[in-house]
Amino acid sequence: MLSEFQDTLLESVKAFQSTQLVMNKYENVLQHMDSGIMLFDSEGVLTFINVQMAKLLETPRHALIGCNLLQILLHPHLNQFKKRKILRIYRETIFYRKKNHEVIDEYGRHWLITVKYGDQMDGDFLLSVKDVSEFRQIEQTAYQNDKLAMLGKISAAIAHEIRNPLTTIRGFIQLLRPHLVQLGKDEYARIILAEIDRANDIIFEFLNSSKPTAPQMVVVSVYSLLKEVVLLTESEGHMKGCEINLLLSEDANMNVSIDVKQIKQVLLNIIKNALDAIEEVKCDHSGVINITAKPEGKYVNISIQDNGNGIDKTLLAHLFDPFFTTKEKGTGLGLSVSYRIVRNHKGTISVDSIKGAGTIFEIWLPMV
Repeated sequence: MLSEFQDTLLESVKAFQSTQLVMNKYENVLQHMDSGIMLFDSEGVLTFINVQMAKLLETPRHALIGCNLLQILLHPHLNQFKKRKILRIYRETIFYRKKNHEVIDEYGRHWLITVKYGDQMDGDFLLSVKDVSEFRQIEQTAYQNDKLAMLGKISAAIAHEIRNPLTTIRGFIQLLRPHLVQLGKDEYARIILAEIDRANDIIFEFLNSSKPTAPQMVVVSVYSLLKEVVLLTESEGHMKGCEINLLLSEDANMNVSIDVKQIKQVLLNIIKNALDAIEEVKCDHSGVINITAKPEGKYVNISIQDNGNGIDKTLLAHLFDPFFTTKEKGTGLGLSVSYRIVRNHKGTISVDSIKGAGTIFEIWLPMV
């Protein structure tokens, strides 16, 4: 009888050890997932948090285990930004029954948050967080390309329909101009001609943004390219009280195969925007635009940084959209054209900005 009891006890111990090994294995898997995971029990107490989630919250795991939601919101290790996001997710989950949330953190990354609860969770709440920034970037790029393709169709359709009558109107105004001069109304003719020319310029920008000409590639030195761009813009910079610095030595051995005219158009457009942003700043400090270049793998990274007015973070995602502009008299086509030109060169372009502190544009071009 005793022997049977010992055998049963031994089997129970082995079964327990086996179960414990499996649980440890599963816990180890959860700990090292690339998604952040938190588990709250039915009383709202945090019973499990993995390594990734602790990193996202920038708080040690042991400091959070055993805390309820109120204690987490009052936790000294968590910053105010994260506390507000947690509270928002709690409200939307409890009051609006939302189980999927998407938030953008203070670093501009996109996170997909999923909350699971109900009978299948035995009263527990499982919260998982996954970084979807790369997917959003791919989605944004595809969306951008779709819009540019649509812009091409629109531009091709309207160009001939509008330009032809504008040319006719311009011709008749010029014929009537002597009569207007006799009536003392020459100013009217001048204004009409100027407005017609402006309309033609906008149509020309439409055509350029819809279908830039195929790049005529030549190999050029990055230094000589940037030096020429600085020479073209420094006089306007001086007029606006802005210093344009090329922080690159002449012996920097970096060459790119580009259409010089097109890439110069991109660089001049960005610098012009930087000058406008600096002009908007109503303060005593002088404007500065720093232009640098450095090799990054198979690419050359060209950056243009200013200390101008900056751009709100919420607007950055739309900056390369056709017709989107932050300027009162802008057409919203300059940066969309720049985006298309850089993409046609097998490169990439990005922007980052802090409102009130300045903006940095970065362009990556394949290096020869």
